[in-house]
Amino acid sequence: MKNIQKKLVCVYVNEGDKWRDRPMYLEILKLLKREGLSGGTVLRAIAGFTAGGGVHTISLVDATGKLPLVVQFVDTEEKIGHVLLKIREMVPERLITIEDVEVLPLENEPASGSTWSD
Repeated sequence: MKNIQKKLVCVYVNEGDKWRDRPMYLEILKLLKREGLSGGTVLRAIAGFTAGGGVHTISLVDATGKLPLVVQFVDTEEKIGHVLLKIREMVPERLITIEDVEVLPLENEPASGSTWSD
């Protein structure tokens, strides 16, 4: 079984970030779904800081919406390249990272790794 080459994207936002008055992390997930990406996950951090601010923890930010979140998704370079332009428009001042990853094929995935299913 051969591993599949993909890209991992991490978009760092805050819980209180909005896109058109809706939670940013949910709007990014909806965009990924609309654009046909394989999936996405939102991870909630228990603490974090940015270059321009102090350290935020769960106990300090429960009411402020500054808890860090990471939206992660893995897919082909082609699909990711298309959607990244839209995400950058949504989060112009947030960190976005892209890494090469090897994905183990799912048991019932075609050998070419060309399609994923839910």
